[in-house]
Formats: sequence, C-alpha cells, structure tokens
Amino acid sequence: MTQPLLIEHDDGVDRVTLNRPENLNALDPSLIDALNAYFESLQRNRSTRVVVLKGAGASFCAGLDLKHAMARRAGQREPPGVTESLDSQRRIADIVMLMRRCPQPIIALVQGAAAGGGFALALAADIRIATRSAQMNCAFIKLGLGGCDIGTSYFLPRLVGVSVASELILTGRFIHAERALAVGLVSEVVEEGQLDAAAAPYVEAMMTASPVGLRLSKECLNMSVDAGSIEAVIAMEDRNQVLCRRSEEFSEASGPFSKSESRSISDDKKKIRQGSKFRETQYERKCSRGADQTGLSQDRMAGARHRGRAAARWRDRPEVADSAEGL
Repeated sequence: MTQPLLIEHDDGVDRVTLNRPENLNALDPSLIDALNAYFESLQRNRSTRVVVLKGAGASFCAGLDLKHAMARRAGQREPPGVTESLDSQRRIADIVMLMRRCPQPIIALVQGAAAGGGFALALAADIRIATRSAQMNCAFIKLGLGGCDIGTSYFLPRLVGVSVASELILTGRFIHAERALAVGLVSEVVEEGQLDAAAAPYVEAMMTASPVGLRLSKECLNMSVDAGSIEAVIAMEDRNQVLCRRSEEFSEASGPFSKSESRSISDDKKKIRQGSKFRETQYERKCSRGADQTGLSQDRMAGARHRGRAAARWRDRPEVADSAEGL
C-alpha cells in the first residue's frame, strides 16, 4: 500500500511529501492521521531542524477528500452526530496547531492547487514559495460552509491584512501566485520544477544558525504575533538572547570571530580572510568532507556540515582563490 506521507531525513532537514497525487493530495483519514503523527513527533525531536513540506504531482493539496467523505456518508444510515462531527473537524485542525507548536521552521512549496485545507497547511508554514501555477483559496464558503476553517481566519489577517483576508474568506476567490507575491503571502514565485532549488538557500541559512537560536526565534515570532505589548515582546527577546549566549554554539561561533578581529593585519588580508559571513572551524571543515566527529550531537553535526560546505563554496570561488595566493 502506498504511504500517504513520505518523510526523507536529510542531515537535519526533513523533506515531507503529501503523497496522494492521483487525488491532488486531498486530505483523507490516512493522510490526516499521518500528518498529525508526524508533526506531533517533532515536539521533542532534536535531530530535525528544518521541515520542507510539498505535494507530489501537479498540486500541493486540494483540501478535504470530498469523494471519500461522501462515500463514507453514503454507507451510514444516519448522519454523524455533533460529537462525531466535532471530533472529525478537530482532527484536521490539530494539524495546523501542531505545525505552529513544533519548534522547527517549516517551508511550504506550493504548486498547482492549494484549496481549503491545503491552503490552511500552506498558511501554517513559516515560509511559502510558489510556482506560477499556484492558486490558493478558502474553498469552504463555496461548499455551503462558513468561510473560516482550519485556522484560516487566524492566519490570513496576520499575513495579508484584514481587507485582503476578508475578500478571500467571504468570496472563496482564488489568489494566484503573482498577487500572492505582491501582498506578501509568498516569499518567491518560481518556474515549474524549481521549488526545491528555490528552497535551498532558505534551508542553508537556517541550518547554519545555532539550533537553539533557530528554535527560540520561531517561538518568539509565534508569541509576538499576539503579544499584548512591546514590553512583553522585548522580555521574550531578552530571555532568548541570554539563553543563546549560554549555548555551546554561540561560544564556537563568537570565539573565532573575536580572535580574528583582534589580529593586526592589513585591510586587504582582512577582507579576504573575513569577507565571508561563514567562519569555518576545523571540525566544520572535517564534517563538510564527511568525517564524523565524536562528542558532537546530531543537530550540531548537521549544522557543522552545512556551515563547512558553505564556507568551502565561498573559499573555492575564483576571485577568493586568486586573492588568497597573494597573502
């Protein structure tokens, strides 16, 4: 039996694929259960630092699998009661709440249709990248339901403002990729087949950050959206910075930087040696070449490898190599 959700663990990055392409990745009970189980498992997961969420085939997710729902209802003598209906509704809504609670940033790669519940999944991500074929809508009101469902009335006003959110929720109108980019709903619009390549710089930047700093940043953003005052936000930020400064990753990152700054070298040499924003330590260089370093946790190993690769790419640029020969 085909798995409804594919999960590929790749050096600190989980690549998660909705895998019902023949049904436009519509949400049936098996996919709903798999999404709930996966995002709940992330709460205490230290090896996964970034999640990339996408759909197999031509569409991201067409929302609830109405064919499956209608077939199930046809076999029932009586319509489901209020309690059963509420439980079913909450199972879907739980997914987006778990997405916001999990400490890992989520990048949604949207192509084709992202309708109804599929739109809600995209909205619950931290960053959205779309292809030119992407079209998103709150389909609920077109089905005789209320337009607000699965967190859309929470996410949309905060992402695009009340006016655009009202238009999308009250009409069920589709928003296409170019307009989504214009109103800030997506970060980039790319050609078909380029979603993974477009996501790579975001993943790389997050993986070079310290694990604790990345997690606390998402937590702080979540809190700040609904904070009652700037004082509450600054209190959270102050706490996070103190915690980050106590972490091992901060010591490793700031140590080489402060030492190199104190050296008395010429401006030209300083430009070459410090021109990159990446500081490649000895163990990062070894990790970038595949050597395991005993005593490093999995998330620190992953971050070291990503930082090492990024530094190696900068070091191997022709203009850097040519300038370095004269030092």
